[in-house]
Amino acid sequence: MKQLFTIDAKDYDHSWPKSYRPSVRGIIIKEDNLISLIYSQKYHFYKLPGGGIEEGESHLETLIREVDEETGLTVIPDSIQEFGEALRIQKSSTLKDTIFVQQNFYYICQTTGQIHSQHLDQDEQEADFILKTVSLDEAIAANQAFIANCQGTPTKCKEEMVIRECRILELLRDNQSAPQTTSTSNK
Repeated sequence: MKQLFTIDAKDYDHSWPKSYRPSVRGIIIKEDNLISLIYSQKYHFYKLPGGGIEEGESHLETLIREVDEETGLTVIPDSIQEFGEALRIQKSSTLKDTIFVQQNFYYICQTTGQIHSQHLDQDEQEADFILKTVSLDEAIAANQAFIANCQGTPTKCKEEMVIRECRILELLRDNQSAPQTTSTSNK
């Protein structure tokens, strides 16, 4: 898969052990340059639906499961296309003196359009995530405002994740002709 960019917070000691958490995320483009995203009503940012790859799970299985859980939408398997990978490296927020390394694999996909119940975990419920379909510009503006409000705060309030998602949204906006790769490998 094409490497899109790396975000390295450089807030760690290089001698620390690494904790890896690969994830898969869905890009659900609709007509008229609209995109379906998860919106945090509590924190006011957008993210692409997706999450961590579970033991023995392929990228496509993760994509289908995560989009279903977070949005209530059903992915059409034959519509899935690779978009690219973004790497995120930073000090772990949960493990002491550990480097958190997250490969984020992005796939363009279509959904059936029928919406059923979300199945959110505790953190997702706490963030008050809902499904919204908005313009790329609206999502980018909201994420940029969130990032600006986070700067200088001790916890960074999910800033790196939102920066990553904002960069993906900007790539989509700036390159409306997304890659037409049809590979669906299980990296």
